[in-house]
Amino acid sequence: MDISSKDNAQFFSNSTILPVDRSSFKSESSASKEKQSCCGGIKIFLGALSFVYFAKALSGSYLKSTITQIERRFDIPSSLVGVIDGSFEIGNLLIIILVSYFGAKLHRPRIIGAGCLIMSAGTFLIAMPQFFMGRYRYERFPSNINSTVSISLCLQDKTQTPLSILEKSQTKINAGCEKEAGSTMWIYVLLGNLLRGIGETPIQPLGITYIDDYATEENAALYIGCVQTVAIIGPIFGFLLGSLCAKLYVDFGFVDPDSIMITHKDVQWVGAWWLGYLIAGGISVLASVPFWFLPKHLPKPESRKDSSTSSEQSKFITEDNKEQHKSYQQVKIAEMAKDFLPSLKSLFGNPVYILYLCASIIQLNSLIGMVTYKPKYIEQQYGQTSSKTNFVIGLINIPAVAFGIFSGGLIMKKLRINVLGAAKLSLGSSFFGYLLLLSLFAMGCENSDVAGLTVSYHGTKRMTDDEQAQFSECNLGCACSKNDWDPICGENGVTYISACLAGCQASNSSGKNTVFFNCSCVGTLESPSKSSSAVVGPCQKENECPKMFLYFLVISVITSYTLSVGGTPGYILLLRCIKPHLKSFALGIYTLAIRVLAGIPAPVYFGVAIDTTCLKWGSKRCGGRGACRLYDSSALRYVYLGLTLVLGMVSIFFSVAVLWVLRKRSSSQDETLSANGERGACGTKSRKDNFVNSDHLIQTTYWPEKETRL
Repeated sequence: MDISSKDNAQFFSNSTILPVDRSSFKSESSASKEKQSCCGGIKIFLGALSFVYFAKALSGSYLKSTITQIERRFDIPSSLVGVIDGSFEIGNLLIIILVSYFGAKLHRPRIIGAGCLIMSAGTFLIAMPQFFMGRYRYERFPSNINSTVSISLCLQDKTQTPLSILEKSQTKINAGCEKEAGSTMWIYVLLGNLLRGIGETPIQPLGITYIDDYATEENAALYIGCVQTVAIIGPIFGFLLGSLCAKLYVDFGFVDPDSIMITHKDVQWVGAWWLGYLIAGGISVLASVPFWFLPKHLPKPESRKDSSTSSEQSKFITEDNKEQHKSYQQVKIAEMAKDFLPSLKSLFGNPVYILYLCASIIQLNSLIGMVTYKPKYIEQQYGQTSSKTNFVIGLINIPAVAFGIFSGGLIMKKLRINVLGAAKLSLGSSFFGYLLLLSLFAMGCENSDVAGLTVSYHGTKRMTDDEQAQFSECNLGCACSKNDWDPICGENGVTYISACLAGCQASNSSGKNTVFFNCSCVGTLESPSKSSSAVVGPCQKENECPKMFLYFLVISVITSYTLSVGGTPGYILLLRCIKPHLKSFALGIYTLAIRVLAGIPAPVYFGVAIDTTCLKWGSKRCGGRGACRLYDSSALRYVYLGLTLVLGMVSIFFSVAVLWVLRKRSSSQDETLSANGERGACGTKSRKDNFVNSDHLIQTTYWPEKETRL
């Protein structure tokens, strides 16, 4: 009995403790569930945002891959193509301030979803001209009416061709001219790209800050790196899609394939540029779906509940952060507007932010211009087709960029690099990247031998855009047009502007396999008395050019990787040097400045500079200058690479200034911390301890914030 009573007493005494244990267990369980809910929510948002980045990068890169196709299809110069490309940034400019400032205080996921739908509408609009304009007409007349005589041949005896045929052909040209006179269908491409820019506006400022708000500090850099890496996968598929569509004829499905007289290797070839935009628009619609079901707010991580800023941010934010920020849920639009100017003043009073903004603007001028015209540069410099160019960029160059961006985020996390280290990493990647870019000047190809442009009809090397130089004794009696561009390759390895200017008087077969005979100009270089033959299309570049192209690809890949390593550190530097409640606004201003001062002007002035290297301009059917047909390879190389390199080196000077300001602030803050630590009898021992050992820092100082672990 005694034993049993003791057991009962022990049982009841233990049972009285059980409620306390259960409540403790319940609190731990709820905390665990909250943590899981937070992690699950942010990961769902991360996946949805990554897919949106993929979609917008796919459509954006596809536009870059179709630059030369659009130029030929609408017969416009590179400078106008640059305006079309820059219209995307103009769309961003129209609403970026409103979206970044007011959007941060509204339902961010749904705003992103609405932006995706607008972006898809713009992408569909770009493809619309294909269905409203006539069939593509290249500068090659149908070969032949009587199987041996072509209107483009050297017709020294005008009676060889019946007058009715000439009149019929001229009537056809005039009819086409009347149709094209009121046709400016490229405006639809510009407007569609403008709409794409409007729809893309909320994705970056609202998406990145949403992650930074609800992810743990140690995961923020990795998540941002993942988003940017997935965004780079988009251009891979974008350029590969561009490569596939470039092999399909622009009017495939509408014309008989046997009637097409040119191949995808021809300089006048235009691929099915419109098809990729329909695919990209559909993907953007799918990307918008998840955001309509995501919450406005997620539970904040435990490490961020008791602090509004990280200790690392407080090192570089000189403003007073003691103000309690109002809840965004019940703030009215009028109250938001009152804070606009003070927020703007606070932002532009931050020297780190301003200097980094200047460095980014100048660097992105160089990178945007370089990327926009890279396909054109490869095609013109190394004689590659549009399809192969897009394939190489998508499969080799873009993955190097993705790996570089991801490496930057991984380095930040593994080495726990602070803001000062992020600035160093960003500066180092830019310096070595542009240093490698310098070597590309030695990896170019010489100009192809084109009679009357880069070489005379007698074999003398010359460089001229004088139209009279296209004529020589061998073709004076041919009544050739100086505006034609229908290149043929002579058996002597020289390209001639047209069969007429080559003095060719006969041809066999027709279409792609046409062979011209009795070409009086072809035989003048080696044996003036001998008349030779020629085939359709320009001659290939010299034998050394494929080797130079291989060297170019290797250096280009290494350069792309090196420059991309600094991408994620740059983002972290931008986020950590500003006050938390201004992050969305700061990213919006940053994006606005990039759009206005880099995204809009860079393609335009790069295009204008590239146009100055043109040797042979095409002519529109109604008169006026069309798209460039042939560039001076050496001048193009110096203009394209030189402009990129000069801008890049200027941006490095601003990056050095950013590092200097951060060093100055870091050293002064460390002195203050050391003094506070001595008063508390537990000072910090070294700068390394201040940046890395955050737990020790919390115990020995009065900072309530936790050190950022990147």
